[in-house]
Amino acid sequence: MSHQAIDVQLKLQLDPRRNPVLSRLERVMLVLNRLIVIPCMAALVVAACVLTYSVAARYFLKISTEWQDEAAVFLLIGATFLSGAYVQAYRGHIGIEAVATLLSPRANRWRMLVVDLLSLLFCTFFSWKSWTLLHEAWVDGQTTNSTWGPPLWIPYVLMALGMTLICLQMLCSLTIDLLADKTAAPVEGGEHARWLGD
Repeated sequence: MSHQAIDVQLKLQLDPRRNPVLSRLERVMLVLNRLIVIPCMAALVVAACVLTYSVAARYFLKISTEWQDEAAVFLLIGATFLSGAYVQAYRGHIGIEAVATLLSPRANRWRMLVVDLLSLLFCTFFSWKSWTLLHEAWVDGQTTNSTWGPPLWIPYVLMALGMTLICLQMLCSLTIDLLADKTAAPVEGGEHARWLGD
């Protein structure tokens, strides 16, 4: 089935004069997301190098690896959770578009608002639990069970910050969806249907 029918979507435009606080939050999130995504990309490369070294050291040099696996996991946790808000800003998370092609633009708007609200509620709960896990790990001095034994607050702080950023991004996007002036505009590059914030 062709995606031609959904290439033209509502483009949400926010008037900064009517919503100065929201416009400022949107700009801050845009800058913050762009600053965070670069270390996240670097973390993926470093994790790949660490895992490659780990495999090569074990196979060729018969050296036991104590820290490589956990270091790579911590790097991947940071890259995954901290870049989530950047991906959310462009609606880049995986979604099923089969329903979108069957619904009218108005029905799709309401469907997306409901999905965004439910996603925000889930991410808020996840963020809250991440902060409680971070607090417990910090207070109790929890470490991993390995011989290296790094503190568990490291992955928990990455999860908590990342989920909090995702919640802020979702709240910003959802508020813009509700308050913005709506005009029909094509989605650039022939990409699939999504809501865009200026």
